[in-house]
Amino acid sequence: MRRARPGAPPRGTAGRALTSVGAGADFDGGGSADPEEGRPAGPGPGPTAVGRPAPETARTERTPSKLWHITLSVSGGAVPLEEVRRGLEQLAHDHPFLLTSRYADDHAEIRYWEEARDLHDAAAVALRLWGEHRSTARLPPWEIVGLEVIDRETYHQRVAEGYGPPPAAPVGVHPY
Repeated sequence: MRRARPGAPPRGTAGRALTSVGAGADFDGGGSADPEEGRPAGPGPGPTAVGRPAPETARTERTPSKLWHITLSVSGGAVPLEEVRRGLEQLAHDHPFLLTSRYADDHAEIRYWEEARDLHDAAAVALRLWGEHRSTARLPPWEIVGLEVIDRETYHQRVAEGYGPPPAAPVGVHPY
């Protein structure tokens, strides 16, 4: 359990800029935008503290967030296995949504779920993950050599049909 001030960033994260799309009321259809009104569903303008109706807010279009399964593959020159493992464990600590990492001395594969509006947003965050954590997690100077981004339905369909990536179990950092 991490002890810190509420809202304080985890130690060692002050210089990082990696962000994920936060879960909102529109996640996966829960509290999604009302298509007729063009604003978030739920309680609309109601009475204010003095009994007058609240002013109408600006109409906004919202795209519901979705979960995307990310598989990021990296590769490069050989590095001692202990250093690779330590770096991936630090990455998992810094980015708690990582499900599993597999590694060898010259390549690794990282799997996790990302919440984003669309594939482009999920892929953009995934492509920044390795580079933005390279120095803080002391990751090897490897390059991204592969990226797969699939939606949750496709992931579960592949697993059910037996030809997709196996479920990410056991969770954690493991050698190939």
